[in-house]
Amino acid sequence: MSGTPALKGSPKRVLVVDDDRDMREALTDILEFEGYVVSCAADGSQALRVARADPPHLILLDLMMPVMSGWQFRAAQRLDPVLSKVPVVVMSAFAHEVEAAALLPKPFQLGEVLDTIRRLAA
Repeated sequence: MSGTPALKGSPKRVLVVDDDRDMREALTDILEFEGYVVSCAADGSQALRVARADPPHLILLDLMMPVMSGWQFRAAQRLDPVLSKVPVVVMSAFAHEVEAAALLPKPFQLGEVLDTIRRLAA
C-alpha cells in the first residue's frame, strides 16, 4: 500500500456493503489509508439508504447478507435513476452469479481490490 492516494480532484467515495463487521472495518481502514472516503452498510437495505443519501462513486458489494441480499440490492439499484450509474464490484464466493462492473471471488487479494477500485472509481 502506498498511503498516497492515486486520486485526482476531490476524494472518491466508496460504499462497502458486507455483513461481516471485520471485513467492513478492514476495507474501511485500507481504503481510507489510500485516500478514499468510505461509508459502510451491513445489508442491502441499509446500503440503499446510505447510497441514496450520498451517492458513492463505487460500491463494494457482498452477496450473502441478511435482511436484503446483494442480489436484491442490485435489483433495486438498477431501478434507481441515480444509483444505477454507480459501478459495483461484487466480492463473493458467488461472484459469477451476478452482473457487475467487476467480480472479485472471495478470498481475494488486497492488491486486486485496490487495482479494481482505482480503475473503476476514476
